Amino acid sequence: MTRTLVLMRHGKSGYPEGTPDHDRPLAERGQREAALGGEWIRSTVGTIDAVICSTAVRTRETLGATGIDTHVRFEQRIYGGAPEEIVEEVGFTDDAVSTLLVVGHAPGIPFTAVELAVDPDSEVAQEISRRFPTSAIAVLTFDGPWEALGPGTASLTAFHIPR
Repeated sequence: MTRTLVLMRHGKSGYPEGTPDHDRPLAERGQREAALGGEWIRSTVGTIDAVICSTAVRTRETLGATGIDTHVRFEQRIYGGAPEEIVEEVGFTDDAVSTLLVVGHAPGIPFTAVELAVDPDSEVAQEISRRFPTSAIAVLTFDGPWEALGPGTASLTAFHIPR
């Protein structure tokens, strides 16, 4: 079965004085661009079967702004997570899920996209390596169970920056 992994960085956040990093909300621009990202996902990728989302306020608000309404698993490890941690969390996904969205942070999300890519020297992978701004989305596909996902096992099929 071909599976699709959608990796999205949270929208542009605000910086309210005295607010801890984990609790920072989205800025108005972040809300707008996350909504555009959700529209792009629905029109380009299709239905999302499940979501893994960081526990940070800005990732939760990003997910809400996308309008994607499906089963969500909130994971603290995605907040500040390295590619290995993100991939491990993805590996816990039920094999009935064919399309999974992960909403997280930089540098973990873009590093994961490039690390998973079969061809890390592709034009798309190189673009992601250069920049992965807020609300950016990478799409990867691979064959096999989620637990088999690992470095160099997925095709990087799309990269989009909603603006």
